[in-house]
Amino acid sequence: MAIAVVKPSSWLENGIVVTKVNNLNFFKLTDELQARMQELVDGKQADSLTPEQAAELEAIGELIVIVTYMNGMIANEAQQSQENETWEQKLDKN
Repeated sequence: MAIAVVKPSSWLENGIVVTKVNNLNFFKLTDELQARMQELVDGKQADSLTPEQAAELEAIGELIVIVTYMNGMIANEAQQSQENETWEQKLDKN
């Protein structure tokens, strides 16, 4: 029996949104995808997941790793940019 492989990229259009936090744009899972993940986690804890559901949960977990990595890169870039500002640039902001 072949198990359908779920790819994290299958949720790029409908599973991720961009949210603004302190003037930075971060990626996050949609409420619907977060709810689906919770359903799957609950199923795993109850030991009642089908192989297809287990593959789906694994793919969502991989997507979370990717989104977390990208958000870390965004935050790091913003921090470095802030640290590299000259004192004149900082005064101009005030």
